[in-house]
Amino acid sequence: MSQQQPSRPQAMDNDQAAAASIKYGNVFSVQGDLATKPVAPGDAAALQAAESRALGAGQSLRGGPAAVMESAAAVNYGAGAVHGNQVTDAVREGGVSVTATDVGGTRIVTERVAGQVVGQYVDPTGGVPLQVAATGGGGGDGITVGDALEAAALSVGDKPVDQADAAAIQAAEVRAIGSNRIPPGGIAAQAQAAATQNARTMGDENKTTISDVLSDAATKLGADKEVTREDAQGVIEAEIRNKPDMRTTPGGIGSAMAAAVRVNRDIQ
Repeated sequence: MSQQQPSRPQAMDNDQAAAASIKYGNVFSVQGDLATKPVAPGDAAALQAAESRALGAGQSLRGGPAAVMESAAAVNYGAGAVHGNQVTDAVREGGVSVTATDVGGTRIVTERVAGQVVGQYVDPTGGVPLQVAATGGGGGDGITVGDALEAAALSVGDKPVDQADAAAIQAAEVRAIGSNRIPPGGIAAQAQAAATQNARTMGDENKTTISDVLSDAATKLGADKEVTREDAQGVIEAEIRNKPDMRTTPGGIGSAMAAAVRVNRDIQ
């Protein structure tokens, strides 16, 4: 009996911790009851398992929805808002899912919690072969970073540059040139300037677009290289980290890099 006496004060502490916890609505664009629920360890574990099964070979996406949930759940657990194997009611009833769909030759992975989308991205493991326009590049037979960026310019050229695009372009450029130092006046610098200006500009017709920045990207880069899986992974992570919904742009920069990986693998 004496061991059970602290239960009431502990419950009060838990209520306070829950009020200050990281909830689904704080980290994902979700609505309704799910948005108000603290992210729990059991939820994160379930999505991690589903993500690993979908991507194959026990893989998961660094910086992806499951990783975000694991971090949030760890904070909530440390604060006493959730217990070690807790699963929220919304997840228990609605479940989690990770599905892959072929959209125009692009394998799009969609992750859901309780039926709501918490992440969508191009499968970084390769998936279905994609059609990428090879428009120049580094002199080899494979698709280069510059080629992939030009392919994105052809695919989503009319899209105004935003911070997610700028981050992806920067990640691509540093991998192409093999240096973390961004060249002044390079495509990453141009993309960042465009994203900053676009955020202050009314009307898409007045904004700088992807094609404005990435047309002739292969010739604008100071150096170039064939795209590897690690290159694509880094670019995708940079893109989704800068989007509230954690979704890559279909046909965009991350998509083009993932496509290049598959093409390069097939021609080796």
